[in-house]
Amino acid sequence: MTTTTPQFAPSRRTLLAAMAAAAALPSGRLLAAATRGEAQPFSWPKLKALAAQMARQPYKVPPPPPPGVVAVTYDALNAVQYKASATQMKGGASGGVRFFPINHFQPQPVEIYLVEGNMARPFHYDPALFDMPADGPLAKMGANAGFSGFRAMNAAGTSDWLAFAGASYFRSSGALDQYGLSARGISINSGGPGAEEFPAFTKFWIGRGEDGSLLVDALMEGPSVTGAYRFVNRKTDAGVIQDIEASLHIRKDIARLGIAPLTSMFWYDQAERARATDWRPEVHDSDGLLIHNGAGERLWRPLNNPNSPTADSFADKSPKGFGLLQRDRNHDHYQDDGVFYEKRPSLWVEPKGDWGQGQVMLVQLVTTDETNDNIVAFWNPAAPAKAGMHYDLAYRLNWIAGDPLPEGPARIVDWWQGAAGRPGQTVVAGATKLVIDFEGPSLSGLGRSSGVTPDVSVSNGKADAIAAYPVVGQQDRWRLMMDVTPAGKTPVDIRAALRRNGAPLTEVCLAQVGA
Repeated sequence: MTTTTPQFAPSRRTLLAAMAAAAALPSGRLLAAATRGEAQPFSWPKLKALAAQMARQPYKVPPPPPPGVVAVTYDALNAVQYKASATQMKGGASGGVRFFPINHFQPQPVEIYLVEGNMARPFHYDPALFDMPADGPLAKMGANAGFSGFRAMNAAGTSDWLAFAGASYFRSSGALDQYGLSARGISINSGGPGAEEFPAFTKFWIGRGEDGSLLVDALMEGPSVTGAYRFVNRKTDAGVIQDIEASLHIRKDIARLGIAPLTSMFWYDQAERARATDWRPEVHDSDGLLIHNGAGERLWRPLNNPNSPTADSFADKSPKGFGLLQRDRNHDHYQDDGVFYEKRPSLWVEPKGDWGQGQVMLVQLVTTDETNDNIVAFWNPAAPAKAGMHYDLAYRLNWIAGDPLPEGPARIVDWWQGAAGRPGQTVVAGATKLVIDFEGPSLSGLGRSSGVTPDVSVSNGKADAIAAYPVVGQQDRWRLMMDVTPAGKTPVDIRAALRRNGAPLTEVCLAQVGA
């Protein structure tokens, strides 16, 4: 299994902050005019045709990054600011678009086009677009530098809500104005087999929809795939919505194709206290994977920071949705008043059309801190991705703070692991106590005599001392406890839920012990 370091990972807290707000530029209009090239006809069908044409040609390795970009480190980047008056695509309730320079983390320049009507003008890099130290590494590169990506600003121009930068990565600050996990256009061989490949968005066309939405079209290039992407981006009170169309052309066989991949960080939570070398009680951008499968089940998989990399699959047909969520919104559980993990967005994928047979995959890598994204989730079609194949896909991404499925069975809201056996008595050797808390209206008014029964199965080993009961003093909250003993050294997969008269009362918890 290959350990990956996503492009956003080294700078997850501060790369975008380093580009935040800037000084005014009196000559901003003249500068903007000077950086725009000659207009060319553009449309979404033209971009799809371009991607198809390129797929029939040999892949061209991009030229090496400009000399000197390795010196644009985190500290150097902190001293660079995009000038507010050079903001592009302003209008209506939009704060417009600003751009990132290439840097040590994202060294490959991308081409930018600004679209008005059906005409696109190239927007060229110019050092005068940025305030920067005259003796800094970016200034020394002069016009040989370039853009690494861009971000969409809020109406006041004080913060951003969407950013594209590095390979095919992008992310949103969601409903609570706090960046966290990322998405990307495609994943290739995440978690193995073989080396992971990172295709890149090499060209962007940025425009406006008739409804005021931000339109982003992107060309993806890589050794194994070429693609055209259209993102219709809308900022709402409930969060950020992205409607995505993708036209993918497979250049060569791909062992594991990942559709709608999500990338996050999980170091430890209340169930992973052995990992807590840091003083904070919990550190994670997401705490679980939620799947709404084609059969209508709602499956919750608590995230792990495993002892060695793992790749788990959840077979499905015609999935209704999946996503990495941050359910724990209690500041006291994190105690971080600098990066606010309780405000990190959840990201929910809604397929459009029938995605057929396949599996939701969860790849979990080992991390010893919060600087690297170690979690990847994506849809993997059952049919192998072979050279010459073409995919037309559509889906919606919801960057939200609440639950994507507010109605339905009770949710898993907490889980813990600890020593097995009764408190105060001899510990059961070789076993782990697993505790799962469910909460929701479906449990309202139910007591110990209401016929609520636990439904538990394990992949290997056994589960003993299984008990379910309402939590004293808590409304609509039940607790399921068990002692899990593995049959060997293989991790134990647990499937656990609460039922009444055979009908589900809760989500299904797909916990893993011993990973």
